Amino acid sequence: MMSALASALLFASVAQAQLKPEKQVEVRQAGYQFMSWNMGKIKAQVVDGTEPYDQAKVAAAADAIAGIANSGMGALFGPDTTTAQLGDMTRLKPEFFSNLEEVSRIGAEYVKNANQLKTVAAGNDQAAIKQAFGALGNSCKACHDKFRAE
Repeated sequence: MMSALASALLFASVAQAQLKPEKQVEVRQAGYQFMSWNMGKIKAQVVDGTEPYDQAKVAAAADAIAGIANSGMGALFGPDTTTAQLGDMTRLKPEFFSNLEEVSRIGAEYVKNANQLKTVAAGNDQAAIKQAFGALGNSCKACHDKFRAE
């Protein structure tokens, strides 16, 4: 069986052959912006209470997040897409590629947490949704803290 890391590297090779580094960054940033927008919807309804809670909208947002998390975004992280090559166009630190085992672990945890949020959001337990949302946010933070430039 192929490891998650080997699979990610294989997909990255295919993406690199298809997309120039600048396009990889553009596409991955769009994916993360869309996830962030959907996380904001859940946060406003379940965490902050600044929007009325609507289970269907929360579930739809969680579905979108899980869909992108499971879409193979790792293929958009080519070795020529860091701040060393592209400067301010990206915030991906070159250290990302020196720590691929850790990247793989963090990425797998993110996908697991995105899927858990989707599952929990299909129900109506706001406390469980809030807990799953927090776990997903911690997954984001784990990668940002190590591999994202300010």
